[in-house]
Amino acid sequence: MSLQIPDGMSRRHFMRHMAAGATILPAMQFMNHVVANADTVRKNQKACILLWMSGGPPTIDMWDLKPGSKNGGEFSPISTKGDMQISEHLPKTAMVMDELSIVRSMSTREADHNRGRYYLHTGFVPNPTVVHPTFGSVVSYELAATRKDLQIPSFVSVGGGSMGPGFLGMANAPFRVGTDGRIDNVDNSKDRLGQRLNMLAEVESNFINSKRGEFPKAHKDVYTKAVNLMTSPQMEAFEVRKESAETQAAYGAPTNRFGQGCLLARRLVEQGVPFVEVDLGGWDLHNDVFNTLRDQRLPQLDQGMSALVADLKQRGMLEHTVIVWMGEFGRTPRINANVGRDHWAASWSTVIGGGGLKGGQVLGATDKDGIGIEGTSYTPGNIWASAAHALGIPLDTVHTSKRGRPMRLANGQPPISELIG
Repeated sequence: MSLQIPDGMSRRHFMRHMAAGATILPAMQFMNHVVANADTVRKNQKACILLWMSGGPPTIDMWDLKPGSKNGGEFSPISTKGDMQISEHLPKTAMVMDELSIVRSMSTREADHNRGRYYLHTGFVPNPTVVHPTFGSVVSYELAATRKDLQIPSFVSVGGGSMGPGFLGMANAPFRVGTDGRIDNVDNSKDRLGQRLNMLAEVESNFINSKRGEFPKAHKDVYTKAVNLMTSPQMEAFEVRKESAETQAAYGAPTNRFGQGCLLARRLVEQGVPFVEVDLGGWDLHNDVFNTLRDQRLPQLDQGMSALVADLKQRGMLEHTVIVWMGEFGRTPRINANVGRDHWAASWSTVIGGGGLKGGQVLGATDKDGIGIEGTSYTPGNIWASAAHALGIPLDTVHTSKRGRPMRLANGQPPISELIG
């Protein structure tokens, strides 16, 4: 597990400061009891799990197949438990599609990885005058204060780095962990705890008293969050391997790292964490798209995503947990000379469900060749507004940037009416 480093602090400086004595505190091995009673497990609290497909997945080969078209590719559609068809290489996910809906008419102008990643995470196009918070930070800001007993971070990023908290501050930054929940670069010596706490307090207090603006406080907040995390019995939520062998096998853990990350996400949400992001990369498929999907990406996705939905439902948690599946854009309907698909933001798909949203339906459509959108198109703001509605965050919420500019929730976009009824 690693902490998000504040803007302006280099990793080298961060690690040097730790080495000087103000280190992140060790995970305490003496905390070996299970926190699983009704007072600490919050199954009925609202939460969101983002399944982030880094690189831009070819949704035309997954959620919106075009059999008979020159752009259709090698895969065939299969029926699902919902009112739609999806790829034949997602058979397990097909069995839970009555709980999820496909938005097939996503459209943006951002076909660059970095700009698309920013837009999809925040709901805003990049702007040089303001850094917007990723939606996980918005959820953290809005819901963490209502969870007084939550001692671990309110926004956890699993298996990859999310976007930053922007003007909402480091208290709402994503806390990065591996898919196995392990903590990197920690000293497991219990005897050094008190000594390091005292040293940390002295160094950080002197730094803040030097009156160097707000950066020193952000610097201290990172370490304070680490202290709270490492000394909390809620750390048990990160112990994925304490799940039964049967449950781990359902998710494909530990071989399927994405599936393992999905299992960790369920454990964190069960503990009361309001937002978890799980990363599955490797979707930038300019070459050999069909073999890569068939042999690698789709089997990983199918097992992890289907197990997550089924597990949440079986535990009575799905109606309180929103699941969003997306990448930064789609990929070209046209198959290129390298049997791959290139960047394409004009028409593609996302998936959303749970949290009381209506499942089993298709929203929006593309034409027979997957090029143009027929009817209504949707933006990231529509997806996040729908999630916010399900999470109970008022849609008229306005945040204020550091320059005093009002920023409307989800860029002021409305939720998708067919999802919320």
